[in-house]
Amino acid sequence: MRKIGSLLLASVLALATHVAMAKTTFNLSTPDPDTSEITLAAKKFAEIVAAKTGGEVEVKVFPNGQLYGADPSAAVRQLSGGSLDMLLLSSSLYANFNPKFTAISVPYLFDDTAQLRSYLSGPLGNELLTDLNGIGIKGLVMWQRPFRQMTNSKRAISQPQDMAGMKFRVPNNPLWMEFFAKLGAVPTPMAFGEVYNALQLKVVDGQENPINIPVTAKFYEVQKFATMSNHMADGWVLAINPAKFAALTDAQRQAVQAAAVEAEAWKYANDTADIDKSVEFLRAKGMQVNSLTPDQQKAFVAVSKQLFPRFSALVKDQVFFDKTLSFVGKK
Repeated sequence: MRKIGSLLLASVLALATHVAMAKTTFNLSTPDPDTSEITLAAKKFAEIVAAKTGGEVEVKVFPNGQLYGADPSAAVRQLSGGSLDMLLLSSSLYANFNPKFTAISVPYLFDDTAQLRSYLSGPLGNELLTDLNGIGIKGLVMWQRPFRQMTNSKRAISQPQDMAGMKFRVPNNPLWMEFFAKLGAVPTPMAFGEVYNALQLKVVDGQENPINIPVTAKFYEVQKFATMSNHMADGWVLAINPAKFAALTDAQRQAVQAAAVEAEAWKYANDTADIDKSVEFLRAKGMQVNSLTPDQQKAFVAVSKQLFPRFSALVKDQVFFDKTLSFVGKK
Protein backbone atom coordinates (compact mmCIF):
# COMPACT_ATOMS: atom_id res chain seq x y z
CA MET A 1 0.00 0.00 0.00
CA ARG A 2 2.84 2.32 0.95
CA LYS A 3 4.51 1.50 -2.39
CA ILE A 4 1.36 2.38 -4.34
CA GLY A 5 1.06 5.62 -2.40
CA SER A 6 4.66 6.50 -3.18
CA LEU A 7 4.12 5.76 -6.86
CA LEU A 8 0.99 7.92 -6.91
CA LEU A 9 2.82 10.77 -5.18
CA ALA A 10 5.70 10.49 -7.63
CA SER A 11 3.25 10.56 -10.55
CA VAL A 12 1.47 13.62 -9.18
CA LEU A 13 4.79 15.41 -8.63
CA ALA A 14 5.98 14.49 -12.12
CA LEU A 15 2.72 15.74 -13.62
CA ALA A 16 2.91 18.98 -11.63
CA THR A 17 6.49 19.51 -12.75
CA HIS A 18 5.52 18.85 -16.36
CA VAL A 19 2.61 21.33 -16.17
CA ALA A 20 4.86 23.95 -14.58
CA MET A 21 7.52 23.46 -17.25
CA ALA A 22 5.14 23.17 -20.17
CA LYS A 23 3.72 26.73 -20.01
CA THR A 24 5.74 29.15 -22.13
CA THR A 25 4.86 32.84 -22.24
CA PHE A 26 5.92 35.25 -24.97
CA ASN A 27 5.50 39.02 -24.89
CA LEU A 28 4.47 40.30 -28.32
CA SER A 29 4.96 44.00 -28.98
CA THR A 30 3.02 46.03 -31.56
CA PRO A 31 3.61 49.70 -32.51
CA ASP A 32 -0.01 50.87 -32.61
CA PRO A 33 -2.95 51.32 -30.16
CA ASP A 34 -5.28 48.64 -28.79
CA THR A 35 -7.93 49.36 -31.43
CA SER A 36 -5.54 49.34 -34.41
CA GLU A 37 -5.75 46.64 -37.08
CA ILE A 38 -2.35 45.25 -36.16
CA THR A 39 -2.96 44.99 -32.42
CA LEU A 40 -6.36 43.37 -33.01
CA ALA A 41 -4.65 40.84 -35.32
CA ALA A 42 -1.93 40.25 -32.72
CA LYS A 43 -4.59 39.43 -30.14
CA LYS A 44 -6.29 37.05 -32.58
CA PHE A 45 -2.91 35.37 -33.18
CA ALA A 46 -2.46 34.97 -29.39
CA GLU A 47 -5.91 33.42 -29.16
CA ILE A 48 -5.16 30.93 -31.96
CA VAL A 49 -1.78 30.01 -30.44
CA ALA A 50 -3.43 29.24 -27.10
CA ALA A 51 -6.04 27.08 -28.80
CA LYS A 52 -3.55 25.18 -30.97
CA THR A 53 -1.14 24.49 -28.10
CA GLY A 54 -3.76 23.65 -25.48
CA GLY A 55 -2.59 26.64 -23.45
CA GLU A 56 1.03 25.45 -23.38
CA VAL A 57 2.14 28.62 -25.22
CA GLU A 58 0.76 31.97 -24.10
CA VAL A 59 1.24 35.18 -26.08
CA LYS A 60 0.73 38.46 -24.22
CA VAL A 61 0.19 41.48 -26.47
CA PHE A 62 1.63 44.91 -25.61
CA PRO A 63 0.51 47.79 -27.89
CA ASN A 64 1.91 51.26 -28.60
CA GLY A 65 5.56 50.22 -28.69
CA GLN A 66 5.59 50.32 -24.90
CA LEU A 67 8.13 47.49 -24.57
CA TYR A 68 10.72 49.24 -26.73
CA GLY A 69 10.20 52.93 -26.00
CA ALA A 70 8.45 53.44 -29.37
CA ASP A 71 11.83 53.21 -31.15
CA PRO A 72 11.43 50.63 -33.96
CA SER A 73 15.14 50.30 -34.70
CA ALA A 74 15.81 49.64 -31.02
CA ALA A 75 13.00 47.06 -31.08
CA VAL A 76 14.72 45.09 -33.86
CA ARG A 77 17.98 45.09 -31.92
CA GLN A 78 16.18 44.03 -28.72
CA LEU A 79 14.44 41.20 -30.55
CA SER A 80 17.77 39.96 -31.87
CA GLY A 81 19.36 40.27 -28.43
CA GLY A 82 16.52 38.47 -26.65
CA SER A 83 15.14 41.28 -24.47
CA LEU A 84 12.04 41.20 -26.70
CA ASP A 85 10.32 37.86 -27.38
CA MET A 86 8.14 38.67 -30.37
CA LEU A 87 7.58 41.73 -32.50
CA LEU A 88 5.22 43.04 -35.18
CA LEU A 89 6.70 45.84 -37.27
CA SER A 90 6.01 47.06 -40.79
CA SER A 91 8.17 45.71 -43.59
CA SER A 92 9.21 49.27 -44.53
CA LEU A 93 11.00 49.63 -41.18
CA TYR A 94 13.02 46.48 -41.87
CA ALA A 95 14.27 48.19 -45.03
CA ASN A 96 16.65 50.08 -42.73
CA PHE A 97 18.34 46.73 -42.03
CA ASN A 98 17.82 45.06 -45.41
CA PRO A 99 17.08 47.31 -48.44
CA LYS A 100 15.36 44.41 -50.26
CA PHE A 101 12.29 45.03 -48.06
CA THR A 102 11.94 48.35 -49.90
CA ALA A 103 10.56 46.44 -52.90
CA ILE A 104 7.23 45.80 -51.14
CA SER A 105 6.46 49.51 -50.90
CA VAL A 106 7.34 50.64 -54.42
CA PRO A 107 4.40 52.96 -55.24
CA TYR A 108 1.63 51.40 -57.32
CA LEU A 109 3.56 48.13 -57.61
CA PHE A 110 0.65 45.86 -56.67
CA ASP A 111 -2.65 45.88 -58.52
CA ASP A 112 -4.71 44.76 -55.54
CA THR A 113 -4.58 43.14 -52.10
CA ALA A 114 -4.86 39.62 -53.53
CA GLN A 115 -1.64 40.15 -55.49
CA LEU A 116 0.10 41.62 -52.42
CA ARG A 117 -0.93 38.66 -50.23
CA SER A 118 0.29 36.22 -52.86
CA TYR A 119 3.66 37.99 -53.00
CA LEU A 120 4.13 38.10 -49.22
CA SER A 121 3.29 34.41 -48.75
CA GLY A 122 5.18 33.25 -51.85
CA PRO A 123 8.85 32.58 -52.66
CA LEU A 124 9.89 36.25 -52.71
CA GLY A 125 8.23 36.99 -49.36
CA ASN A 126 9.86 33.88 -47.91
CA GLU A 127 13.23 35.03 -49.24
CA LEU A 128 12.85 38.25 -47.28
CA LEU A 129 11.90 36.36 -44.11
CA THR A 130 14.89 34.04 -44.50
CA ASP A 131 17.16 37.09 -44.89
CA LEU A 132 16.20 38.12 -41.34
CA ASN A 133 18.34 35.26 -40.06
CA GLY A 134 21.29 37.46 -40.97
CA ILE A 135 20.36 39.99 -38.27
CA GLY A 136 19.56 37.36 -35.65
CA ILE A 137 15.79 37.28 -36.09
CA LYS A 138 13.41 34.44 -36.95
CA GLY A 139 10.70 35.68 -39.33
CA LEU A 140 7.50 33.66 -38.95
CA VAL A 141 5.28 35.21 -41.59
CA MET A 142 4.39 38.46 -43.31
CA TRP A 143 0.88 39.81 -43.06
CA GLN A 144 -0.62 42.21 -45.58
CA ARG A 145 -1.38 45.74 -44.54
CA PRO A 146 -4.17 47.84 -46.09
CA PHE A 147 -2.95 50.12 -48.89
CA ARG A 148 -1.89 53.59 -47.84
CA GLN A 149 -4.04 56.70 -48.30
CA MET A 150 -3.43 60.44 -47.88
CA THR A 151 -4.90 63.01 -45.50
CA ASN A 152 -4.20 66.73 -45.29
CA SER A 153 -5.54 70.03 -43.98
CA LYS A 154 -5.28 72.02 -47.23
CA ARG A 155 -7.32 70.62 -50.12
CA ALA A 156 -8.78 67.55 -51.81
CA ILE A 157 -6.17 65.70 -53.87
CA SER A 158 -7.15 64.41 -57.31
CA GLN A 159 -3.93 64.96 -59.30
CA PRO A 160 -0.22 65.22 -58.48
CA GLN A 161 -0.33 68.99 -59.01
CA ASP A 162 -2.64 69.29 -55.98
CA MET A 163 0.29 68.27 -53.78
CA ALA A 164 2.64 71.04 -54.92
CA GLY A 165 4.42 72.55 -51.91
CA MET A 166 2.37 70.54 -49.40
CA LYS A 167 4.43 69.39 -46.39
CA PHE A 168 3.79 65.66 -45.97
CA ARG A 169 4.96 63.57 -43.07
CA VAL A 170 6.54 60.36 -44.35
CA PRO A 171 8.37 57.50 -42.61
CA ASN A 172 12.14 57.84 -42.45
CA ASN A 173 12.62 55.83 -45.63
CA PRO A 174 14.18 57.08 -48.91
CA LEU A 175 11.43 55.46 -50.99
CA TRP A 176 8.80 57.76 -49.50
CA MET A 177 11.12 60.76 -49.76
CA GLU A 178 11.76 60.17 -53.47
CA PHE A 179 8.12 59.53 -54.40
CA PHE A 180 6.54 62.42 -52.53
CA ALA A 181 9.21 64.83 -53.71
CA LYS A 182 8.54 63.75 -57.31
CA LEU A 183 4.82 64.39 -56.74
CA GLY A 184 5.73 67.98 -55.84
CA ALA A 185 5.18 67.69 -52.09
CA VAL A 186 7.75 68.50 -49.40
CA PRO A 187 8.38 65.12 -47.70
CA THR A 188 9.14 65.45 -44.00
CA PRO A 189 10.42 62.32 -42.23
CA MET A 190 9.15 62.00 -38.69
CA ALA A 191 8.54 59.32 -36.06
CA PHE A 192 4.91 58.25 -35.96
CA GLY A 193 4.53 59.27 -32.31
CA GLU A 194 5.19 62.90 -33.26
CA VAL A 195 2.70 63.10 -36.14
CA TYR A 196 -0.46 64.22 -34.31
CA ASN A 197 1.25 67.22 -32.70
CA ALA A 198 2.98 68.13 -35.97
CA LEU A 199 -0.38 68.12 -37.79
CA GLN A 200 -2.02 70.09 -34.99
CA LEU A 201 0.73 72.73 -34.97
CA LYS A 202 0.82 72.86 -38.82
CA VAL A 203 4.46 71.77 -38.87
CA VAL A 204 3.23 69.44 -41.61
CA ASP A 205 0.08 69.69 -43.73
CA GLY A 206 -0.62 66.01 -44.26
CA GLN A 207 0.36 62.40 -43.73
CA GLU A 208 -0.22 59.04 -45.39
CA ASN A 209 -1.15 55.72 -43.83
CA PRO A 210 -3.77 52.99 -44.14
CA ILE A 211 -7.17 54.64 -43.67
CA ASN A 212 -7.76 53.10 -40.23
CA ILE A 213 -4.78 55.03 -38.81
CA PRO A 214 -6.48 58.47 -39.00
CA VAL A 215 -9.30 56.82 -37.02
CA THR A 216 -7.26 55.18 -34.26
CA ALA A 217 -4.74 58.06 -34.02
CA LYS A 218 -7.54 60.68 -34.10
CA PHE A 219 -6.04 62.55 -37.03
CA TYR A 220 -9.60 63.57 -37.98
CA GLU A 221 -9.29 66.18 -35.23
CA VAL A 222 -6.48 67.92 -37.13
CA GLN A 223 -7.09 66.97 -40.79
CA LYS A 224 -9.86 68.02 -43.18
CA PHE A 225 -9.32 65.97 -46.36
CA ALA A 226 -8.73 62.27 -47.05
CA THR A 227 -7.88 60.82 -50.46
CA MET A 228 -8.22 57.12 -51.22
CA SER A 229 -5.12 56.92 -53.38
CA ASN A 230 -3.98 53.32 -52.68
CA HIS A 231 -0.51 54.63 -53.48
CA MET A 232 1.69 52.19 -51.57
CA ALA A 233 1.62 48.73 -50.10
CA ASP A 234 3.25 47.58 -46.91
CA GLY A 235 3.49 44.39 -44.93
CA TRP A 236 3.72 43.43 -41.28
CA VAL A 237 6.60 41.17 -40.24
CA LEU A 238 5.75 38.80 -37.40
CA ALA A 239 9.11 37.85 -35.91
CA ILE A 240 10.43 36.01 -32.87
CA ASN A 241 13.75 35.69 -31.09
CA PRO A 242 15.38 32.57 -32.64
CA ALA A 243 16.59 31.06 -29.36
CA LYS A 244 13.14 31.36 -27.81
CA PHE A 245 11.52 29.80 -30.87
CA ALA A 246 14.07 26.95 -30.85
CA ALA A 247 13.28 26.23 -27.18
CA LEU A 248 9.72 25.21 -28.12
CA THR A 249 8.88 21.61 -28.94
CA ASP A 250 8.44 20.63 -32.59
CA ALA A 251 4.68 20.49 -32.11
CA GLN A 252 4.60 23.92 -30.48
CA ARG A 253 6.72 25.46 -33.25
CA GLN A 254 4.39 24.03 -35.87
CA ALA A 255 1.37 25.33 -33.94
CA VAL A 256 2.82 28.85 -33.68
CA GLN A 257 3.68 28.87 -37.38
CA ALA A 258 0.19 27.61 -38.32
CA ALA A 259 -1.42 30.21 -36.02
CA ALA A 260 0.55 32.96 -37.78
CA VAL A 261 -0.85 31.90 -41.16
CA GLU A 262 -4.39 31.53 -39.81
CA ALA A 263 -4.24 34.96 -38.17
CA GLU A 264 -3.24 36.52 -41.51
CA ALA A 265 -6.46 35.23 -43.11
CA TRP A 266 -8.48 36.62 -40.19
CA LYS A 267 -6.66 39.96 -40.50
CA TYR A 268 -7.39 40.23 -44.22
CA ALA A 269 -11.12 39.72 -43.63
CA ASN A 270 -11.12 42.15 -40.73
CA ASP A 271 -9.18 44.82 -42.65
CA THR A 272 -11.47 44.53 -45.68
CA ALA A 273 -14.56 45.11 -43.54
CA ASP A 274 -12.85 47.94 -41.68
CA ILE A 275 -11.99 50.12 -44.70
CA ASP A 276 -15.58 51.15 -45.41
CA LYS A 277 -16.25 51.59 -41.68
CA SER A 278 -13.21 53.85 -41.35
CA VAL A 279 -14.27 56.01 -44.30
CA GLU A 280 -17.77 56.42 -42.89
CA PHE A 281 -16.36 57.23 -39.45
CA LEU A 282 -14.07 59.94 -40.86
CA ARG A 283 -16.96 61.44 -42.85
CA ALA A 284 -19.08 61.47 -39.70
CA LYS A 285 -16.26 63.38 -37.99
CA GLY A 286 -16.41 66.04 -40.71
CA MET A 287 -13.64 64.94 -43.05
CA GLN A 288 -14.11 65.13 -46.81
CA VAL A 289 -13.15 61.80 -48.38
CA ASN A 290 -12.59 61.34 -52.12
CA SER A 291 -11.34 58.35 -54.12
CA LEU A 292 -9.06 58.65 -57.14
CA THR A 293 -10.78 57.46 -60.30
CA PRO A 294 -8.85 54.99 -62.49
CA ASP A 295 -7.98 57.84 -64.86
CA GLN A 296 -6.82 60.11 -62.03
CA GLN A 297 -4.72 57.29 -60.60
CA LYS A 298 -2.87 56.88 -63.92
CA ALA A 299 -1.15 60.24 -63.38
CA PHE A 300 0.22 59.05 -60.02
CA VAL A 301 1.23 55.67 -61.51
CA ALA A 302 3.16 57.51 -64.24
CA VAL A 303 5.16 59.39 -61.58
CA SER A 304 6.06 56.11 -59.90
CA LYS A 305 7.18 54.47 -63.16
CA GLN A 306 9.53 57.38 -63.85
CA LEU A 307 11.25 56.50 -60.57
CA PHE A 308 11.67 52.74 -61.16
CA PRO A 309 15.43 53.05 -61.87
CA ARG A 310 15.81 54.98 -58.61
CA PHE A 311 13.69 52.46 -56.70
CA SER A 312 15.85 49.66 -58.07
CA ALA A 313 18.92 51.43 -56.67
CA LEU A 314 17.22 51.75 -53.27
CA VAL A 315 16.43 48.01 -53.19
CA LYS A 316 20.16 47.43 -53.87
CA ASP A 317 19.49 44.03 -55.42
CA GLN A 318 18.72 44.23 -59.13
CA VAL A 319 17.93 40.50 -59.40
CA PHE A 320 15.40 40.67 -56.56
CA PHE A 321 13.84 43.86 -57.94
CA ASP A 322 13.51 42.29 -61.40
CA LYS A 323 11.92 39.15 -59.91
CA THR A 324 9.47 41.36 -58.04
CA LEU A 325 8.53 43.28 -61.21
CA SER A 326 8.07 39.97 -63.05
CA PHE A 327 5.83 38.67 -60.28
CA VAL A 328 3.46 41.64 -60.61
CA GLY A 329 3.66 41.72 -64.42
CA LYS A 330 5.44 45.07 -64.65
CA LYS A 331 8.82 43.96 -65.97
